[in-house]
Amino acid sequence: MFSNRITQLLRIQYPIIQAGMVWASGWRLASAVSNAGGLGIIGAGSMYPDVLREHIIACKQATSAPFAVNLPLLYPDIEKHIQIITAEKIPIVFTSAGNPKTYTRYFKENGIITVHVVSSSAFAVKAEAAGVDAVVAEGFEAGGHNGREETTTMVLVPAVCNAVKIPVIAAGGIAIGRQMLAAMVLGAEGVQVGSRFVCTEEASAHIRFKEAVIQAKEGDTLLSLKKIAPTRLLKNSFFELVKAAEDNGADKDTLVHLLGRGKAKKGMFEGDLENGELEIGQVSALIHEIKPAAAVVKEIWETFELLRSNVSGNLNFF
Repeated sequence: MFSNRITQLLRIQYPIIQAGMVWASGWRLASAVSNAGGLGIIGAGSMYPDVLREHIIACKQATSAPFAVNLPLLYPDIEKHIQIITAEKIPIVFTSAGNPKTYTRYFKENGIITVHVVSSSAFAVKAEAAGVDAVVAEGFEAGGHNGREETTTMVLVPAVCNAVKIPVIAAGGIAIGRQMLAAMVLGAEGVQVGSRFVCTEEASAHIRFKEAVIQAKEGDTLLSLKKIAPTRLLKNSFFELVKAAEDNGADKDTLVHLLGRGKAKKGMFEGDLENGELEIGQVSALIHEIKPAAAVVKEIWETFELLRSNVSGNLNFF
């Protein structure tokens, strides 16, 4: 039985965490991952408060294992989300996109385990000081919103591990067991996996988006919208429109107008592959099929365990 600070903290069998991705991480995916021994996360960033409550209730009915809610701290209705999380007695919250100092004390006072996503060791130190239980060190290979530092996972993870004493979860460019082993050797005690779980049967993303992801090759994603919030996108007509505007020196207001509203929903949830925003990570180049979430957890873990048992030398990380 594998055990470390992350499995003990989150009360899970495997230190594999499914990212709380907008338009993909509903109750079906979260419960499937939790039932498979990992930690499933409901992505609240694309949900109205009443929808979040519905997903939490459905997830409770679908699994008796722990699951979490991902809460972007810049969400406009965040107070309502927090009330629902507290009322429904969610045991674990992953926060992102904001200052963890704002709500961590409240979560801790209500007995909620709190994990914060960071993009630099400096932010990790601030998160630790705010009282979070663990941090996710997310490199800029990740899909969706990224840190402005553009630090890769291979550099970020050991830097964060050196900077804090709390457990570190690696994220960004992790979809297979070999990558999990690399992250753990670098000092992480768990991995957060996003893009690989988009291409599962239970993910709520549109099938056309899933198929586009498994067809993606190296170089098919790039960071964009840096003047607003750096976002890794799959190349399509919308991406080219944004790129042309950025190449011509468009300011923040122009890009905000171009982005408009609902572009992520249009692309990832409704399946408009040309006019929608398609957020996915670089690791999409290694994803070649859509399969059940439980099969993804099993595949990652079994490969990790096989390599861990066969690795040469005296690595005393495990």
